[in-house]
Amino acid sequence: MNDLLQLHRRIALQGPRSPGDWLLFLVLLPAALLYGVVGLVRSECYRHQFFPVYRAPVPVISVGNLAAGGTGKTPVVDSLVKLALAEGKKPAIISRGYGGRFPGPVGIVSSGTGPSLSAVEAGDEPFLLARRNPEAVVLIARKRADGARMAIDRFAADLIILDDGFQHRAMARDLDLVLLDASRPLANHWPLPAGLLREFPIALARADLFMLTRSDADSKFSYADKPVFRSRHQFADHALDLAGAQISWPELRQLKLCAFAGIAAPEVFFSALSESGLTLVNRVALDDHCAYDSRTLEQLRVAAAGCDALVTTEKDAVKLKINSLPLPCYQVPLTIVINEDKEFRQAIKTIWS
Repeated sequence: MNDLLQLHRRIALQGPRSPGDWLLFLVLLPAALLYGVVGLVRSECYRHQFFPVYRAPVPVISVGNLAAGGTGKTPVVDSLVKLALAEGKKPAIISRGYGGRFPGPVGIVSSGTGPSLSAVEAGDEPFLLARRNPEAVVLIARKRADGARMAIDRFAADLIILDDGFQHRAMARDLDLVLLDASRPLANHWPLPAGLLREFPIALARADLFMLTRSDADSKFSYADKPVFRSRHQFADHALDLAGAQISWPELRQLKLCAFAGIAAPEVFFSALSESGLTLVNRVALDDHCAYDSRTLEQLRVAAAGCDALVTTEKDAVKLKINSLPLPCYQVPLTIVINEDKEFRQAIKTIWS
């Protein structure tokens, strides 16, 4: 099964190369065409107002992507919230809350005073955003419009930030920011399941701005002369244990570590840790939005045998109890550095100035 999954991922990223690749690709192609056509028809129905679209009375920024899997969206949303707060705005983040267990139509992750739901209830990303930005309102909503209405009517939000909102056409937005992984902007250019895209590439015409994440000086992408910004992720100069105590990066480099992550692209996280000089004795890739049940914790205990500590992402750490593992467990804060930061800020601020 693992070999088949690896084959599928290689085809989705690079396209078919060998006869075996082509066989699997052709088997998946009809489903990909159907998926893409359904998405296109749905999008056109919203564009021509055959389906209702809610327009909020305040500016709305959508942050999303075209490809399934991680593009480093959470640090970008975090940076937008911090920019808005610095400008005196009252932003509200509206998220679907994937992986969370909150049962109602709208959940208040934070009313502007820090998290009031747990990471298990809210989902790891909304909880993390609420913890990083205690002054911001963070809501999870099955229908984003319901969340936006509550944010405006109950919490006086004057800016809505849609987390993972590019495909959520039921709510109008003033700015569509689309993130693309610089190493594979459109992967093999095909929709799921033959590729990684949620829609045909023509959907990018809806975007106002693009950001290449995990980019370097040679990263290039262009689309219809629309602005393209480049960014890279950067670890903080310290890590935190599950209780919040700091350990310096030099101290962390002295330890034999077991790295684990339940995110969309764990191998990117592991590679970044290694490139930063950490000694990874073992690596455990878990499912995206993994629930840390007893079986998963036992898997980590076995994998960490002979190590000094474990290291993981902030998204994973928020779902772990302080004493759930037999060794110290460190989370590594991640920030985003935007190459054209001044120009990016100006482009964002135009929607409320």
